Amino acid sequence: MAVEILKEIRKLNERELLSYWIKGEYEEAEMYWKLAERSKELGLPENVVETFRRLGDESRGHGDGLLRIYRDEYGEELLEVRVPNVEALDVLGKFWKVKDLEDVLEIAMESEKLAETIYRKLAGETENPKLREAYLLLAETEKGHYEALASLRKSLSLGD
Repeated sequence: MAVEILKEIRKLNERELLSYWIKGEYEEAEMYWKLAERSKELGLPENVVETFRRLGDESRGHGDGLLRIYRDEYGEELLEVRVPNVEALDVLGKFWKVKDLEDVLEIAMESEKLAETIYRKLAGETENPKLREAYLLLAETEKGHYEALASLRKSLSLGD
């Protein structure tokens, strides 16, 4: 599915891309906040809840930053882009029991790695310096999200 999404993303112009990523960052924020809530409901350690909450807050901030760039370039109205979000995968539906946490973290890590790769590619392709800088910053942040999830996974002695 990721390959199909990438093909669709490549067809988008700069305005559509910005609309897509703004929406994606906000959806990712919601996903992480819901994961934090679910972690709390399951009685998981506070560092799990806090990591998810922090990643949600950061994603919201990324969406806000991209929205400012979008408004400067294109005005208030976001375009409707019908391409599935590569970051806000439905991991919540897989998170019913404490033992599901390993799968949830793995999926979220893969999603963050994919987003980092795409942001770096977009940074190399855009001619807009402000957007290039934003994409590079977002790529680094997605890398940080991946590392935070990997660190959480390791601290919980899950996986490798």
